Amino acid sequence: MKEVHLVVGVLAISLNAAAGLYGAWRWRRGEPSVSFWRILRAGQAVVVLQVALGGVLVLLGHKPPGLHVLYGVLPLLLSVIAEQLRAASAQMVLDARGYESAQEVGKLPEDQQRGIVAAIMQRELGVMTTAALVVTVLLLRAAQTSG
Repeated sequence: MKEVHLVVGVLAISLNAAAGLYGAWRWRRGEPSVSFWRILRAGQAVVVLQVALGGVLVLLGHKPPGLHVLYGVLPLLLSVIAEQLRAASAQMVLDARGYESAQEVGKLPEDQQRGIVAAIMQRELGVMTTAALVVTVLLLRAAQTSG
């Protein structure tokens, strides 16, 4: 079981690092990417699996160092917080541009609407890219403290 936890951990690190690096590249270019979201979601799913496997190991009597548990669970919590920030991204963009609601934006000319949507997508990409990079660092720390 420990070997499976190790393999899934390496996969979680790899997917989140790939999402973070690819997302940073696409964010810098100002280009949205469906592939980024697929890699990110796969990385998030593997983190959930990794935490579940770690929980099973603890239930089976394995005693990991306390920091390993902390660094192992934090990526899951960070992902939840990042999703909340991503969800708030649209309102942040609207507020920054002086719009109170999406309905107000809907009254704008189509090219201005597209600009606002692009800004929202760019912010969401930035938030989730940053989260993927931080998750990668936390997972690497979990691996270093595994004992």
